[in-house]
Amino acid sequence: MEKMNINITTEYIKLDQLLKFSALAESGSMAKDMILDGIVSVNGELCEMRGKKIRAGDSVTVEFEDATVIIEVGQE
Repeated sequence: MEKMNINITTEYIKLDQLLKFSALAESGSMAKDMILDGIVSVNGELCEMRGKKIRAGDSVTVEFEDATVIIEVGQE
């Protein structure tokens, strides 16, 4: 399990943008596919909304076949 801390300077970041910003997804379409494939959870709940607003204090978990990555979002 790998943990990442990402700070945002705005009120929120959309889930698909966060996946790209964190380099877990190479493109927007890859982020969309990851979300629709059901491997992304927000605060412990499966999320299939790529436009979901992620705010400071939220936790995003991506469960790949060989690894799990947890992104902790903070405010800069």
